[in-house]
Amino acid sequence: MKSMESKLPMPSPNGDSLPYWNAAREQRLLIRSCKACGAKHFMPRYLCPECWSDDLEWVESSGRGRVHSFSVVHRAPTPVHMANAPYVIALVDLDEGPRMFAHVVGEGALATSIGDRVRVVFEDRGNGAKVPQFARVEGSAA
Repeated sequence: MKSMESKLPMPSPNGDSLPYWNAAREQRLLIRSCKACGAKHFMPRYLCPECWSDDLEWVESSGRGRVHSFSVVHRAPTPVHMANAPYVIALVDLDEGPRMFAHVVGEGALATSIGDRVRVVFEDRGNGAKVPQFARVEGSAA
């Protein structure tokens, strides 16, 4: 499988996601945790999606999880993405609970199966920007 190229879009941080993207630059995966109800969630947002509290904190994820679902993209939506086709997009259930949508990259990505164990890797998009993606963990087939 081809590796993703730096021509891909750069992250566009906003006030809610800036700490997330800054941590990604340091190759750390952050998720939000609600101090009121204890729920952990992803995407970065201002309010807890469970109890609507704004008493949130950033916590570091282990970056490990399991493939919940996936698709192999053969016909990408844009020319820049087409250069990387075929590629795998997946819903990943992090060990901490939240579900993320990301690419599965690296050796064996096209052999992804539901239930595969994965670990976070950071794709360099240039100028220090990094995007969390996932790689299959050897011997992880469900």
